[in-house]
Amino acid sequence: MNINQLKLQAEKDRRRLIEIIYSANAGHTGGDLSCLNMMTALYFEIMNINPENPKMELRDRFVLSKGHCVEALYVTLEARGFIEKKLVDTLGQYLSPLAGHPTIEVPGIEVNSGALGHGLPIGVGMAMAAKMDKKPYKTFVLMGDGEQGEGSIYEAAMAGSHYKLDNLVAIIDRNMLQISGCTEDVMSLEDMNARWTAFGWDVVEVNGDEMEDIVEKLRSINYSNGKPHLIISHTTKGKGVSYMENVAKWHHGVPTEEQYTQALNEIDERIKQYE
Repeated sequence: MNINQLKLQAEKDRRRLIEIIYSANAGHTGGDLSCLNMMTALYFEIMNINPENPKMELRDRFVLSKGHCVEALYVTLEARGFIEKKLVDTLGQYLSPLAGHPTIEVPGIEVNSGALGHGLPIGVGMAMAAKMDKKPYKTFVLMGDGEQGEGSIYEAAMAGSHYKLDNLVAIIDRNMLQISGCTEDVMSLEDMNARWTAFGWDVVEVNGDEMEDIVEKLRSINYSNGKPHLIISHTTKGKGVSYMENVAKWHHGVPTEEQYTQALNEIDERIKQYE
């Protein structure tokens, strides 16, 4: 896909996301919206995956460490062809396999996740396995910034550096907000770049609201430099819906009927621009 096509796909997924959250009457809307651009780039441009063979041996692995934003993953998997629309429509319904956090019952999902701080340790294990088996696949782990208060992340950071896991890419969705407010008020995280650099990681920062920058930075990763990679993705919580952007209460929230209509109208205007 070219950049315009990726932007269009992200907006279509953004629209679909609002639809399923409104229908299910539940969802972590703000964080879903902030990471959709990154997921779109990974699934449609970067990762080696095959929807017709979700478990192919040499597939790249993706771990959604901030598992509460699973709705963004569901719409991405639907758009990429891993799961059908009729399945995604069951979100929030009795006996639906689509839970509020990722589960391996859903094609394309590698691990059950959502206990914050667990995704990176799992990703380290996957990357180590690839090294030990001399396999070329890469592992991508998407974390939240509020999640960075978990100690297990820094144990994994040390291990990733120690074992020179240059086949591992960790991404922090740096939208500056968590459920209880601004990250810097809850537990200050800066200087994030310096901290991860000190751990021995190859650190780059990206404007996660801009598809061009995301794709450029992902494509430029050096997978033979002996260092694990960290991307600090600066994003806007609630990206793409005006009344949600940078508003902490949309960490978890469902739009009213009026808000739902407004959100779809805003997204539809951008879809028209890209089509």
